[in-house]
Amino acid sequence: MIEGFWLWLAFGLLSATTFLTRGSFIMAGEKGRLPTLLQRALRYAPAAALAALVAPDLLLVQDKLQPFNPKLLAGIVVTLVALRTRKPWLPFLLGMAVLIGLRKGLGW
Repeated sequence: MIEGFWLWLAFGLLSATTFLTRGSFIMAGEKGRLPTLLQRALRYAPAAALAALVAPDLLLVQDKLQPFNPKLLAGIVVTLVALRTRKPWLPFLLGMAVLIGLRKGLGW
């Protein structure tokens, strides 16, 4: 266990690292502009991160790839309904209805 001086040194170094990496963009101001191509690419970062979190859960069943499973079909329904209607509650309701229907009704 770290105690005393070394603990405070670790806190200080971690705080400085966090401050410098996050604050560097604020401190640089207008002089620190990212290239236009990189700015355009970073617009897709949130969608890519979300896809990286959701895709494994939709495609894997008990750590094995199963492309035809109830979660994937419900995810496809959610995506189609969300793109079509743009209502926040409807994809959730229909996706859960499809998932429950496939699991309970068809026994998937």
